Amino acid sequence: MPKFILVALTALLSPLFAAGVSQGDEATQPSEKKPLQVLLVAGGCCHDYTTQTKILQEGIEERINAKVTVVLSDNTTTRARFDIYESDDWADGYDVVIHDECSADVTEKPYVGRILKQHLDGVPAVNLHCAMHSYRWDDFRKPVQDGADNAGWYEMLGLQSTGHGPRFPIDIKHLEQHPITAGMEDWTTIDEELYNNIRVFDGASALIQGVQETQPNKKQLKKNPNAKPQEATAVVAWTNEYGPNKTRIFSTSLGHQNETVADARYMDLVSRGVLWAAGQLEEDATASGK
Repeated sequence: MPKFILVALTALLSPLFAAGVSQGDEATQPSEKKPLQVLLVAGGCCHDYTTQTKILQEGIEERINAKVTVVLSDNTTTRARFDIYESDDWADGYDVVIHDECSADVTEKPYVGRILKQHLDGVPAVNLHCAMHSYRWDDFRKPVQDGADNAGWYEMLGLQSTGHGPRFPIDIKHLEQHPITAGMEDWTTIDEELYNNIRVFDGASALIQGVQETQPNKKQLKKNPNAKPQEATAVVAWTNEYGPNKTRIFSTSLGHQNETVADARYMDLVSRGVLWAAGQLEEDATASGK
C-alpha cells in the first residue's frame, strides 16, 4: 500500500479506535460500591454506651464498607427512649439497624410497634447484648406464646431471654457452619454475662453456644461450705427470619464489657452479622459484590 494512503487511513481510523478503547475501558470499570448505611441506636441502663458506640462505629467501618450513624441517648435508666422511633418511617435510608439499647421498662405498645413495623417491612437488624432485655411487659419471665401481646420483640429477636447470672468468663463454642462464623475459632471471654434462654423460636438458628462455670458466692458457701461450681449453657449468637418478609436478623447476647466489645473476635462477629443481615456475605465469609 502506498505510504500516503496508509498515513491517511491511520489518521482516519485513529479517532475511532481511540474512542472504542475509551468506551470499553469505561464500560469495564466497576463503579465504586456504595457503603452500607448502618444505624446504631444505643443507650439506657447499665452499660458504657458512650465508649461502646465509638468502638462499634470504628470497628465496623474499619472492617467493612459501611457508614455507621450513631443515635445515642444520654438516659442511663431502663426507661431510655429515642426520638428517632417517634416517626413511622424512622429507618428510611438505612440498610441495617443495630439495636444496642437497654430499655427494659419502655412498654408503650405504639412506640414498640413502630420499631417492629420497620423490621416486619424488611429492614434487617443486628441486636446486641441488652437489646435482648428491652421492651418487655406482662409475665415475660415465662415462655411467650406465638402472637401474644407481649411476644412481639422476642419474635423479632428469635430468642427469649429474661436474665443472666454473675460475671465469669464464657467459653465460646461454634455450633454450625455459617457465613457469619466461617473459619472462626472457639475462644474464652473475660468476665461476661451469660444471658439465659427461655425460648428459641422456630425461625432462629443457633450459631454459637456459651458455656460458663460460676463459682459459689459467699452466701452459698456459708450455707454449704462444700458447694461446688455450677455450669450453665446458653445460645449466645443466632440468626432469625422475622415476619412474612423473612427479614434477616442477627443477634448476640455478648458484649457487656467494653473490653469484650473491643475484642477483634467480637468485632469480626458483629461486622459479619451486619453484612449477612444486609445480604452481602458470601458462604466463605467474604463480602459480596452487591
